[in-house]
Amino acid sequence: MATLKLVVGLGNPGPKYHGTRHNIGFDLVDRLVPPGGPIPVSRKFEGLLAEIEIDYRRVLVLKPETFMNLSGRSVGQAVRFYKLDPSDVLVVCDDLNLPVGKIRIRRGGSDGGQKGLRDISAQLGTDQYPRLRIGIGEPPEGQAVDYVLGRFRGPERAQIDDALILASQAVAVWAAQDVHAAMNRFNGPSAL
Repeated sequence: MATLKLVVGLGNPGPKYHGTRHNIGFDLVDRLVPPGGPIPVSRKFEGLLAEIEIDYRRVLVLKPETFMNLSGRSVGQAVRFYKLDPSDVLVVCDDLNLPVGKIRIRRGGSDGGQKGLRDISAQLGTDQYPRLRIGIGEPPEGQAVDYVLGRFRGPERAQIDDALILASQAVAVWAAQDVHAAMNRFNGPSAL
């Protein structure tokens, strides 16, 4: 029997944050589970939870509504309830250190200053869980907060739309195979 997987998209709840750079994880979840679509979404674990199928595998999708910096509360509840191994949780978030639209998958490691990842690591008691980072570009000096809470403009929007398509494919490979297969396919130079 296939292991249950959980995809977590990080972001901040509410219309004020919709479409911001920091909410790229939510944007990916919305591609996997379109709002108002045929897949039922429930409020559970201080977030929005849905069950989808990827390549005949059951995959849970979660958007924590705890605000980015407290995402671990929601993720920890889901992991404990479903008795998931951290390796079966894929966290999707923005990354200031990657060029706009570049994606990178890792099997675990440092939070790289991303406070949502930091909180998840604290709640899970490990930083060894897969993460899919989507590049949002580097902010101007001293403007990180305004930058991450800003929206993509002009040509960036097209780059992000392409990145979300690629990221959706990476999620599918991770769910159907494993993190190593996703890393091998999507971390190379041709994956830009």
